[in-house]
Amino acid sequence: MIELWYQSGDLARLRFARSPMQELMTSMLVGRRTDRARMHQPWARSVRGSVAALRLDLLRPLLDDPRYFPDFLTPTPGRMDTRFTDELDRLRATPAAVVRSQLELLGGAAPPPDALRSFYDDPDRQLGRLAAEIQSYWAAAIEPIWPRLAALLDAEMDYRADQLTSGGIVRLLGNLHPELEYAPDALRIRWPTWQTQGRLDGTGLTLVPCVFVWPALLVDIDPLAPKLIYSPRGVGQVWDGSARRPALPIADLLGRSRATLLAKLDLPLSTTQVARELGQSPSSISEHLSVLRRSGLVTSRRSGRSVLYQRTTLGTELLGAAAPGDHSARSESWSRRIG
Repeated sequence: MIELWYQSGDLARLRFARSPMQELMTSMLVGRRTDRARMHQPWARSVRGSVAALRLDLLRPLLDDPRYFPDFLTPTPGRMDTRFTDELDRLRATPAAVVRSQLELLGGAAPPPDALRSFYDDPDRQLGRLAAEIQSYWAAAIEPIWPRLAALLDAEMDYRADQLTSGGIVRLLGNLHPELEYAPDALRIRWPTWQTQGRLDGTGLTLVPCVFVWPALLVDIDPLAPKLIYSPRGVGQVWDGSARRPALPIADLLGRSRATLLAKLDLPLSTTQVARELGQSPSSISEHLSVLRRSGLVTSRRSGRSVLYQRTTLGTELLGAAAPGDHSARSESWSRRIG
């Protein structure tokens, strides 16, 4: 069991943030578990060719250890809407001493591969090379689907904010993940093969929802920036809209543009996000959304500066999609962690 002891001030500093870099790194581990590979198969199939063509000679060996990869790859996000470019800049600026100390934790007693030996000898130079590899992987594998990931993560953080408002910290943390247990003085992660304790000591805790981490819970007990990375609700839906094509009768009824738009809205998306995914102008998408909303097929709500649109139950039934309960059952089957 891992125990994170805290004081009242730590709970006051509890916050959520999304991390594009966390999604990127954990997406590279998808093939290590059959359940995770099955969940993300539509994505994996769509990027297989472009990723296979990349040279990732530094990045791949950094992720080979099944129990640990260096923390400098996933710096704790500093804000809720952290951008990938910000995280990449932080990675480039990692001090050489930090790189070396974390490389020494890889692989146990096994000697490091040649690529990592050169990294250890000259971290400043190799960090630039590593950043270039990460940038190329981002462009090929994550950037095209980032709007869908971001929409799900934003919906998750909105849901948790509602839980905090209605039930406080107890409700917020009480059902975050099946392996996480909330107690008045500590958070306990029920991993029977681990015996570790840590104290937050006023640093607070960052909660990072991550689509590709499903069904696991990851823990970073860095005393300066501790964080928990967990699977968001509804992760089973994330690829549905990208794979679904509206049936011809629905396209005849609504028009192909509106039917395609309706199929995309299984996740809450803004006008700009939908326009980017469909390659249409925001003004055209806005007009279609107004018609669908007046017809009761989509609903809208404000989130910060954006208005998010999502398909209603009526819209889902019209598309002939699975009932929402089917998706939630899938999204709750996350009770195991990376072995």
